[in-house]
Amino acid sequence: MPVRTPTETLQAAINAGCSKAATTDRSGFSRLITGSILAGAYIALGGALSLAIGSGFPEIAASNPGIQKFLSGLVFPVGLMLVVILGADLFTGNNALLMPPLFERRLSIGKIAANWTAVWCFNFVGALAVAYFLIYLPGTLSSGPYPEAIAKLATAKTSMSFQAVLLKGIGANWCVCLAVWLALSGRRLGEKLMACEVPVFAFVALGFEHCVANMFFIPLAMMQGAPISMYDLFISNLLPATIGNILGGALFVGAVQWYLCRPRN
Repeated sequence: MPVRTPTETLQAAINAGCSKAATTDRSGFSRLITGSILAGAYIALGGALSLAIGSGFPEIAASNPGIQKFLSGLVFPVGLMLVVILGADLFTGNNALLMPPLFERRLSIGKIAANWTAVWCFNFVGALAVAYFLIYLPGTLSSGPYPEAIAKLATAKTSMSFQAVLLKGIGANWCVCLAVWLALSGRRLGEKLMACEVPVFAFVALGFEHCVANMFFIPLAMMQGAPISMYDLFISNLLPATIGNILGGALFVGAVQWYLCRPRN
């Protein structure tokens, strides 16, 4: 069976967006909480794997910086693969998926804002749980080159200007939501996995800023003693990254794809 056409993919996105928005109601809120925590955990697992693989060869990476970017980008997409295939609720993916139903007048701005807010918060819970219980407490990445690499990564993420993080946030979620959209066009598991791999590989290798991934990277560095404050975490990174992610996903993917692919009379 061939992949979906752009118009069929748009319809699949509308259906998915309506389904995800419906969980914001009281009757579906427990499902939203569970799916959002799992999505944050899945992205954190991808982030942990990217640290374990990408930062494991400091001598080679010192003279070949592209090696670290390549290895990190190669394995990080496992997080989005789990989100897409298992139907979890990821804030950045919902940025795109809830826009077409809005333009079709099937969702209100208020419901979208409620969904994004709840999913963002519970994604954070899932990311923190993985950072604390699976990485920090058992010392999974507490020896060798990893503590220094994690601290260096988090410090760099919280030392950029607001504008730089915002623009990198646009780039990150443009790529992530393109991956989600491509996965919707596929019908087979292999097609969906490949759709998640390539655009996410691009955003990681290019060093863009994904707020849910940073909910794992930066708190993990703080747990391991990096001199990063709560102000640095929320104001210097998560706030501009979140704004950029919304713009990159909602406008550059959700709105653009609806405009390009909606049926015309």
